[in-house]
Parts: sequence; C-alpha cells; structure tokens
Amino acid sequence: MSPLGVAAPAPTARRQWLGPAATGALLGLTWASSLRGWMIQLAGDDSRFTWSGTFLCLLLPGAVVGGLLGWAEHLRRTDERRRAHWLVLAPLLFPIGPLSIPGAIPHLFRTGEGSASIGMVLLAMLAGYSLSGRGAVWARIGCGIVGFAIVPAMFLASSTPQNTWAATLFSTLFVTLALACAIPQRRQKPPSRAPGG
Repeated sequence: MSPLGVAAPAPTARRQWLGPAATGALLGLTWASSLRGWMIQLAGDDSRFTWSGTFLCLLLPGAVVGGLLGWAEHLRRTDERRRAHWLVLAPLLFPIGPLSIPGAIPHLFRTGEGSASIGMVLLAMLAGYSLSGRGAVWARIGCGIVGFAIVPAMFLASSTPQNTWAATLFSTLFVTLALACAIPQRRQKPPSRAPGG
C-alpha cells in the first residue's frame, strides 16, 4: 500500500527481471575482475593489460554471463514455462571473448594458448550439473568428481604461501562459477504464497 492508502501497482515484467539481471551482471564483473588478478599471479612479469584483452575479452563477457545467469535465476523463481534452457550455455561466452580477437583461433591451434579458459568453463559446467539436483545421481556424482578435480589439483601443485594463496583464489573462483553454472539447471523454486493464500 502507498502512504495514501492506495494499492501500489504491481512491478512490470521489465522491473521484475531487471533487478536479478543487474545483480548478476555486477557479480559477473566482480568475478571476472578477480580472475584477472589471478591471471597476473599466473603470468608474473609477462602479464599485460590492454583495452581489448582486459575489458572487451574478459570483463565484458563476465558482466554479460552474470546478467544472463541472473535472468535465469529470475525465470527459475517465476514461471517454469518461460525458462530459457539455452541459458545453460551462457558461460561459454567467457572463452568466446578472447577467441573473437583476429588470429586467436589459429594461434590457439598452434600454441594451445587460450585452451585453459575453455577447459575451466567446461569443467565448471560439469561441476554445476553435479549441483543441479537434476538427472541421474550416478551421472551427477561422476560429473562432480571430474569437474571439481581441478580444485585439489591446484593445491597439490602449490609449495609456497604465495602459490597456495593463488590456488585458494582460483579454487574459490572456480567453485563460484560452478554454482553459477548450476542456476539454469536447477529445479524451479515454487513462488512464495501470500499469508492466508
């Protein structure tokens, strides 16, 4: 109710999805910025910042993927019939960004550089499926074992406090991405019912 005692209008469809999508975009941008920090640690003195590489190919896809997954969460909470199941593929936009640079794909096949981002996203999607609650239990367990195997592997390869910090940063980013990848696959959340309804 408004202060004048008049019933407030129901939020429009645009306003309903805009909040989750904007929140998802902010979280995706934060995630991608943190990933850039981990990349600095990985590359050391060879790390370079460019407008296209950092902002166009990493931060922008992070915001877009986050926004799409925020929208997927909105659909999951509202109407099963309107769920866009293709949003399961949204995380694949992460590796598409760097591969869109002219000459990136031939360079990938020659040197293998860029394959790590593809592998990370595919593993996170497997791990996300294991957390979705959908499908056969044995399939989810297998996907979880394969998907999350990268986390202990990162710590086993660490031998110094700095390397262990880097492994912790990557692992938390990976688990966060896996949780986000699970959103479009999770069961619909029943809408909350008004008291007495």
